[in-house]
Amino acid sequence: MEIWKDDSELFSIAKKELFVALVGDVLDKLGFQHQFLSPQVKPLRDDFITIGRAMPALEADVFEEVVENTNNPMMRKPFGIMFEALDSLKENEVYICSGASPRYALWGGLMSTRAIKLGAAGAVLNGYSRDTNEILNLNFPTFSFGGYAQDQGPRGKVIDYNVSIEFDNIRVNPGDIIYGDRDGVLVIPQEVENDAFAGAIEKARGEKLVQKALQEGMSTVDAFDKFGIM
Repeated sequence: MEIWKDDSELFSIAKKELFVALVGDVLDKLGFQHQFLSPQVKPLRDDFITIGRAMPALEADVFEEVVENTNNPMMRKPFGIMFEALDSLKENEVYICSGASPRYALWGGLMSTRAIKLGAAGAVLNGYSRDTNEILNLNFPTFSFGGYAQDQGPRGKVIDYNVSIEFDNIRVNPGDIIYGDRDGVLVIPQEVENDAFAGAIEKARGEKLVQKALQEGMSTVDAFDKFGIM
């Protein structure tokens, strides 16, 4: 039975009925047991939720904003190809960036403004973000190590985008589903997304039955024996 017909419907169901832990539990059962990013990656506000397709960006450390004596023309471009990466975002995509050392911010307020205009679903950074008040006012779901004002300009460049990256030793491919709430950020590989979300929806609806049984006095032993959920 088809539960959702497209990404927009799936993401809407996830926001209304699911939470990240449920999908993570199902991935465990499917043998994908290392899909959560580090607990250091947190939403800038507890009620932020992001779910969308990964648009990975690869960041690299540099030590000058513009390097003239270079063998690589990209070193002459401030921020590398970050602007191109940002402008490439599509509706329901998540900008997910890794590769840099955590000594500067990878995301900020103006980037959030552009991402909102393009219909993006959020940003997930293997490092810090900045302009926290602006991002909160924009209500753009941003997940990072927290706020840190030090600028990317003379310290980092995006060197590629819409390519596979690694984030906490987890491979993130373009089009994988990124799902984050206050309890963590999950990478759901495309090859298992249907089983993961179908299982999570079934589990969510089953948990309501368990909760009702517990409220009516059933023991946890009996509830688990009956429903297989806890």
